[in-house]
Amino acid sequence: MVSIKNLFLAWRRFSKGKRSKKDVALFELHLEDNIFLLHQKLVSDEWKPDPYKIFFVQDPKLRRIHKASVADRVLYQAMYQVVYQIFDKHFIYDSYASRNFKGTHRGVKRFQTFAGKVSGNHRRPAFVLKCDIRRFFDSVDHTILLRLIEQRISDKELLRLLENIIGSFETIHGKGLPLGNVTSQILANIYLNELDQFVKHTLKARYYIRYCDDFVILSADVSKLKEFVQYIVQFLDERLKLKLHPNKVTIRKISQGTDFLGYVSLPNYCVLRTKTKNRMYKKIKVMAGMVRAGKMEKVYFKNSLASYTGMLKHCKGEKILDKIERII
Repeated sequence: MVSIKNLFLAWRRFSKGKRSKKDVALFELHLEDNIFLLHQKLVSDEWKPDPYKIFFVQDPKLRRIHKASVADRVLYQAMYQVVYQIFDKHFIYDSYASRNFKGTHRGVKRFQTFAGKVSGNHRRPAFVLKCDIRRFFDSVDHTILLRLIEQRISDKELLRLLENIIGSFETIHGKGLPLGNVTSQILANIYLNELDQFVKHTLKARYYIRYCDDFVILSADVSKLKEFVQYIVQFLDERLKLKLHPNKVTIRKISQGTDFLGYVSLPNYCVLRTKTKNRMYKKIKVMAGMVRAGKMEKVYFKNSLASYTGMLKHCKGEKILDKIERII
């Protein structure tokens, strides 16, 4: 169960992340009292999730984000830590979203390794099947998700708490996970681990990588990839009530380049996705102008530049760095 110790640890982790001054002032004012009150509500089974605040971000497409209250976010962070420890060890190696020591850069590096293996170091033809699950977070079925959780968790109090969290958000009755909630990250991996296990152990796909609702399978046999699509569509529909995005299922030669996880992987190297690159130039131009006009502190600008240059270390980005130098 989620203890006071876990709540304090969750607060420490939450407080190091991005949050508004208003959030911090609101919660730190009576930090200890709030945590003990939260714990008391949990023990007495009186806790109910607060309503989410809704806002939109452009990333790059418009996304609807649901923000939990400060106290609930502390609880959700504690729940994430508890549930992560139970489930992560049962996930496949090549699941890269929201996991320790994984992430997009390691996912891209793994793709390049797989591409080299399946193509004989790019000496023979090889192909990549790339898929995207349509409206994944809006489509997660609560009943199926809870059934999957019950396979690993038997504690009734913890299950009841998870049921409350899952039921705190719906797109339609009994479906949906809120974008922006930390618990949605581990719950998404629990749900899609079923797909991972099916692809790896039933379809026997050796070169498979998934990052959230995007996944790829690499093979030298294009007919096998086409066959995989049919089985995956059927599995998603029957077992998880999900569908592939009809316009985002492609099979291409690996030599043509694969747009995956923000980079385009080509034989022996990768480059930054064109849309990401252009968006970066635009943001840097705007920030540079704000610094010159005295509307932005230089330290903030430098931190932003550092994040961009860090991203470019993982690809062939010398020309991009040269252009950034010219901009600033």
